[in-house]
Amino acid sequence: MPEIVLPSNDACMRLPGIDGKAKMSKSLGNCIYLSDPADVVKKKVMSMYTDPNHVRVEDPGQIEGNCVFTYLDAFCKPEHFAKYLPDYENLDALKAHYQRGGLGDVKVKKFLIKVLEETLSPIRERRHMWEQRIPEVYEILRKGSEVAAAAAADTLHDVREAMRINYFDDQELMNQPYEPQQ
Repeated sequence: MPEIVLPSNDACMRLPGIDGKAKMSKSLGNCIYLSDPADVVKKKVMSMYTDPNHVRVEDPGQIEGNCVFTYLDAFCKPEHFAKYLPDYENLDALKAHYQRGGLGDVKVKKFLIKVLEETLSPIRERRHMWEQRIPEVYEILRKGSEVAAAAAADTLHDVREAMRINYFDDQELMNQPYEPQQ
């Protein structure tokens, strides 16, 4: 049976659009797509909404409502710091520095680009692999549809039987005289 898989942190429940709006939307053009190439992801991250009051590097910044930090909350792992930003122990240290001032948006965005690229590149590679095998994809979909249709038919049979509306399968039921329920 399928089980629900929910992210452990609130940032992953719904990512805001790169413009700071409540959610990503294709029609608003504020999305980062799984299929976006690295240069497009970089361009989108560099245009992301941050803290409008964080004008100079030395200004204290707010992380609440700052898309860059929301995305870091969702995708950043502790090992990313040792790899890409060794000056910081973890995300909390990065956030604290940003809040007290002295950390620019560009540095944080460049870090996010590396984090997203590490996350998205395997997805892109796998997508590219499957794009080269379209007939196989259709065959997988066809077989899956057949399995789903059979499972749905079994379920509907059970439901009809339980509700006693399986008129065409149950000869005994069809031959019973009608007795009104009281």
